[in-house]
Amino acid sequence: MKINLEKNLVEFCPESPEEKAKMETLWQLMIECNGVSRSMVPVGEYVPGKNNKGATFYIEGLANADQAYVDVHVEEDCICWCSTCNKQVSLKKGDPIPLCCGKLMEIID
Repeated sequence: MKINLEKNLVEFCPESPEEKAKMETLWQLMIECNGVSRSMVPVGEYVPGKNNKGATFYIEGLANADQAYVDVHVEEDCICWCSTCNKQVSLKKGDPIPLCCGKLMEIID
């Protein structure tokens, strides 16, 4: 997947049939034909130069959000925090990041 940045615009350019299919699915999730389109919010951390699998984003406003992030796990022991209710949870390496108040908790440690 090729990513282009120009000022405040981000363009995702799929480079394979599989990526094109995933882009179509993402587009359909983000666009609400009869209402307001959804937003993506960064979740967790992405540290340049670190062996990351990629950046993770939460799509706000999805009805079935609980099932969308089953595979998001922490890479090391840390503390996660909910910015809505201020709850904190200690996690061990490999634990899934929990949902709280309708979104994934943020890694703070």
